[in-house]
Amino acid sequence: MGDLINLRQVKKRIAREQAEKQSETNRARFGRTKGERKHDERAAQHAAALLDRHRLDQETSAS
Repeated sequence: MGDLINLRQVKKRIAREQAEKQSETNRARFGRTKGERKHDERAAQHAAALLDRHRLDQETSAS
C-alpha cells in the first residue's frame, strides 16, 4: 500500500520553494549591501563636488 500524502502541505511546500527561487533571483539582481550603496553615494557626491569646483563663473560684462 502506498504512503498517504496531504495535498495541501505539498502545495504549500511547492509554493515556498518557488518563492525562495524567486527571492534568490531578486537578491542577485537588486541586492546590494548598505556599504555598497553608501560607497556609490559618496562617489556621486565627490563627482558632483569636483564638477562644481571646475565650473567657470559667467560674468556679464557691461558694455
